[in-house]
Amino acid sequence: MKKILGIYGAPRGHWVGDGFPVRSLFSYDRLGADHLSPFLLLDHAGPQDFTPASRPRGVGAHPHRGFETVTLVYRGELEHRDSSGGGGRIGEGDVQWMTAGAGIVHEEFHSPAFTERGGSLEMVQLWVNLPAEHKSAPAAYQTLLDAEIPRVSLPGRAGELRVIAGEYRGHRGPAHTFTPIDVWDLRLQAGGEVSLAVPEGHTSLLVVLEGTVQVNGDAVVRDEAVVAFERRGDALRLEANNDARLLLLGGEPLDEPVVGHGPFVMNSEEEIHQAFADFQQGKFGTLHG
Repeated sequence: MKKILGIYGAPRGHWVGDGFPVRSLFSYDRLGADHLSPFLLLDHAGPQDFTPASRPRGVGAHPHRGFETVTLVYRGELEHRDSSGGGGRIGEGDVQWMTAGAGIVHEEFHSPAFTERGGSLEMVQLWVNLPAEHKSAPAAYQTLLDAEIPRVSLPGRAGELRVIAGEYRGHRGPAHTFTPIDVWDLRLQAGGEVSLAVPEGHTSLLVVLEGTVQVNGDAVVRDEAVVAFERRGDALRLEANNDARLLLLGGEPLDEPVVGHGPFVMNSEEEIHQAFADFQQGKFGTLHG
């Protein structure tokens, strides 16, 4: 059993553009990059009700380099466009997995249909670090539709687990990753209990988005909290006190320096300066259409 290292609540929320009211449930500058590696940040946006509008809300064109963004929609609908030519619309249960790599410019807005009708929006965005050897990878985009993501019923009718990345009980997620990573989206029924096998030596982070769960038989964790575990051990035990939505994130740690500034995450200050220079010189490309 992996021992609990810490339980962390979220700081106060803030807006990203005019479309995403977020709380950063964890970030490498707040909890430490070594503690979280290979993960960097997780923002939980909403749930927030939006009235119908004539102009899509969101965040306009901005750059990234050196990592990947993973966006999972629980409610509402988003549209993405980037300088690699990637993009599209994702709705409930869908995931977009964007590789910034050597550099990308992208924008994210509520879809036209969601803008017109209004409604509730909820999503999470995860930042996954790239190892030094892949920080110069070409920018890329993966659309992972809900129908393509394996669903696994948990023993004892405890709930359901979707395998977005990695593998669970022989079911492999559709996401391509550069290093071994698990992203599991869980729903637990009230009273449901489950033991999850996780790799020895990997970082393990449990994100409680909604509900209350008992972890490893003693710690009670409520919504908008993150549990970090020791890397030793190969299992976690969860019991839901009520219906709960969770994310379990696991990954092989990167034993490399992390230097970040805003939308760029590299291995040195020199690489950060180069990222700014390359972006200003237009080397990240531009949005078209």
